[in-house]
Amino acid sequence: MNLLDAWPPGAAGAALAIPLTWAVTALATPRQLGRAGVVAAALAVAVCLGQALAPGAAASGVKLDVVACAMLALVATLGAIVARFATTYLQGDPGLARHLRWLGLTLAAVTTLVVADNLAVMAVAWTATSLALHQLLTFHRDRPAALVAAHKKFLVSRLADASLLGCLALVHREVGSFDLDQIAAWAGTHPGLTPAMHAAAVLLVVAVALRAAQLPFHGWLTQVMEAPTPVSALLHAGIVNIGGYVLIRVAPWVGAADIARLLLVGVGLASVVVAALVMTTRVSAKVTLAWSTCAQMGFLLVQCGLGLWHLALLHLVAHSLYKAHAFLRAGSTVAGWRQRSVTQRAPARRGRSVALVVGVGAVVGAVAACAVVDAAATEALAIAVMAALVSLSMVPLLDHGDASARSAVVAGARASVVALLYVGAHAAAARLVPAPAAAPHLLAWALVGAAFVGLFAVKATLLAQPRGRLAQALYPWLAAGCYLDARFTRLLFRWWPPRLPRPRAPVSPFAVTAEARS
Repeated sequence: MNLLDAWPPGAAGAALAIPLTWAVTALATPRQLGRAGVVAAALAVAVCLGQALAPGAAASGVKLDVVACAMLALVATLGAIVARFATTYLQGDPGLARHLRWLGLTLAAVTTLVVADNLAVMAVAWTATSLALHQLLTFHRDRPAALVAAHKKFLVSRLADASLLGCLALVHREVGSFDLDQIAAWAGTHPGLTPAMHAAAVLLVVAVALRAAQLPFHGWLTQVMEAPTPVSALLHAGIVNIGGYVLIRVAPWVGAADIARLLLVGVGLASVVVAALVMTTRVSAKVTLAWSTCAQMGFLLVQCGLGLWHLALLHLVAHSLYKAHAFLRAGSTVAGWRQRSVTQRAPARRGRSVALVVGVGAVVGAVAACAVVDAAATEALAIAVMAALVSLSMVPLLDHGDASARSAVVAGARASVVALLYVGAHAAAARLVPAPAAAPHLLAWALVGAAFVGLFAVKATLLAQPRGRLAQALYPWLAAGCYLDARFTRLLFRWWPPRLPRPRAPVSPFAVTAEARS
C-alpha cells in the first residue's frame, strides 16, 4: 500500500492523539505534563508535515486543511510553552498539581475544537474549554477580586452557550446536519440564505462577541489578572481567539449573511475605538495588555465582517504569538522599563507634524504596495486601507526618536515598510487560504474608514495636547472605562450575584485563652 494512501486515517489518529495527550495529564505529575506538551507539539508538527505531503486528506469527524494545521501547530506549541512555564512559575505552590490538571483539560478541549469537522462538536468543545478555564481563573480561591471576575466570565459564557444552542437548533432545522462541509455546500446552493439561517448567523455572532470580550461584555477580561501569569498567557494568546477561528470555519455561511457581517463590523469597531483609547490611561502592564486584547479581538471581528477571512487567520496567529510572549515576559518588561527610565532621559514631546508625516508615510506605503499586487480595483483599495490602518496602529512601536524632522521622516519610512510587509503577508495568506467570495459592503467600509481616521485624529490630538480641553473632557470617562462594565456588572449581578468567602474575623493580639489564664 502506498504511504500516501494510508495517510488519511493516520492523520486522523495523530490529530486526535493530541487532545488525548493533554487529557491524560489530568492524572500526571508536573514533570509528565511538560513531557506531554513536547509530545503534543511533535504530533502537531507531524500532522502538518503529513498534510503538506498529502493535501486534501480528511477523515470522518476530523478536518485537516491549512487552517486546521496552522491552528493545531499554534495551540500545541503555545500549550507546551505555557505548561513548561507554569511548572517553574508555580514551583512550591501546593496547588500546582491542580493547576496543571485543569491546564491539560483546557488544552484538550481547545485542540478538540480545532480539529473538529462538526459545528455541534465545536460548540461542546468550546463550552468545555470555558468550564475548564473557570477552574484556572479561580486558582486563588481566597481572593475576592479573582472570584468576582471569574463569576462574571462564567455568566457571560453561559449567555454565549444559550446563543450557540439557538444557532445550532436553527442550523439543524434548515440544513439537517452540523457537518461544516454540508453547511458550506448548503450556503453555496442558497446564496440569499433563509431568514432562519440569517438568524442563526446573528446568534453565532452574538456568541462570538460574548466570548471574545467585546463591549460591553469586556469587564471580565480586564479583571482576571488575579490568576497566575500562565493562565493570562493562555487566555489572551489562545482561548479568547476561538471565536475568530469558528467564524473562519463557517465563512461560506456567515459571509452570505449581510446582517451578521454588519453586526461584526459594528461591534468590532466600537470595541477597537473605546479599548484603544482606554488602554492609554492604564498604568499596569497586564491590564494594558488586556485592553489591547479587547481591541485586537474587535479588529479581528471587523476583518471577518469585511470578508477578509485569510487576513483574519493571519491576524489570529500573529496576535497569539505576540500576546503569549508579552504576558510571559511582563515581569521582565516592567523591570527593564524601570531601569531605562532611570538611566535615560524621556524623549521630547512630538507635535502634530510628526503624526502627519507618519500618516502620509503609511498611506504612501500602502498605495505603493497595492500598485504591484495583482488584484481587482476594489480588492486593491481594501488592501490599501487595511495596510494603512495596521501601519498607523504600530506607530507608537516604530517611533523612538526625538521631535526633529529627521525623526519624523524615519517614522514615516518605518510606517511605509510596515504597509509593504502587510501587503506581502496578505498575498501569501491569500494563496494559502483562498477566501470565499463575498461582495464588498460599502457601508461597512465607510464605517471602518471613519472610525479609524477618527481614532487616529483623537490620539494624535491627545499626544500633542496632553492637557488640552479634549484630554480633560475624555480622561475621566476613559479612566472609568466609559462606565460600561460598571453598569453591565450591576445588572448582571442583580440577576445572579457571586458567592464570596466570608472574611475571617481578626484575632486580637491581646486575646487570652482560658488555658492561658489557668
